[in-house]
Amino acid sequence: MKYVWLGMVSLLMSACSSIPKHSPAHLVGQVETGKASYYAMKYQFRTTASGERYSHFDDTAAHKTLPFGTLVRVTNLANGESVVVKINDRGPFIKGRIIDLSRSAFSEIADLDVGIIDVKMQVITD
Repeated sequence: MKYVWLGMVSLLMSACSSIPKHSPAHLVGQVETGKASYYAMKYQFRTTASGERYSHFDDTAAHKTLPFGTLVRVTNLANGESVVVKINDRGPFIKGRIIDLSRSAFSEIADLDVGIIDVKMQVITD
């Protein structure tokens, strides 16, 4: 009986924590333009809305509506540099911003000192 219970708990936990490995097909190609910012240092290791721990070193991001696990290419409109990030959190919650990037992802396309940049965000496949 003990092993049956443990098996059920394990199955339930794995089902709850799974994040799709591919972007939903109907969203692929969707484009959005607006402002991007990055997470403050105080969020390091906090739990994101998807249940993952936030890390400044992972190429992840927050978006208000895209499903968790969706991959998006974010392009800095000022210099053409781009980065691919995985959506694993909700936000940003500041008017005019469309995406919050991890510090690592932001630093790949802009200087952290800039803080906020104009971007084009496109849903892609991996």
